[in-house]
Amino acid sequence: MANRPSKPAQPPTRKLAQRAAISKPRTKAAKPKLLSGGNPQIPKADGDAPVQAFIAAMSGGGPGWKRDVGRRLDDIITRTLPDVRKAVRWNSPFYGVAEQSDGMSGGWFCSFHCITKYIKVAFFRGTSLRPMPPVASKQKEVRYFHVYESDAIDEALFASWVRQAAALPGEQCF
Repeated sequence: MANRPSKPAQPPTRKLAQRAAISKPRTKAAKPKLLSGGNPQIPKADGDAPVQAFIAAMSGGGPGWKRDVGRRLDDIITRTLPDVRKAVRWNSPFYGVAEQSDGMSGGWFCSFHCITKYIKVAFFRGTSLRPMPPVASKQKEVRYFHVYESDAIDEALFASWVRQAAALPGEQCF
């Protein structure tokens, strides 16, 4: 085989330069995708940081009332239970307690989720709370508390529900 002379290097074409620019990694963090109702899509993770990322992304570029309510709910839960466990699962922040020495309590006791016109707070053993949260569920023990934009949250009642729910056996689903 005869040796072929090498071709001189060609400058990249415009099309190749465009492809290279597209494939470069982005240095700016992408904003979370907003699902229906303005619910942020946040990857599954444990700890306060993913919960705070979820809350910061609530309502995205729209009105901030959901974000404000999310901060308030998180604040009430954290003040009521300073050692509360936090996680994001299924695009919702979850709150729980570690298993106690009695083996009866522990697990996840509540969560919240953005719906178009309100925030849905779920208490997983809500039928055991007194007074019961007002909204029934298709799931036997779950009760909901809905927060609309114009609603005032009764902090004492909500904190009472949090204390009661944390003392009950929680969900061990993940």
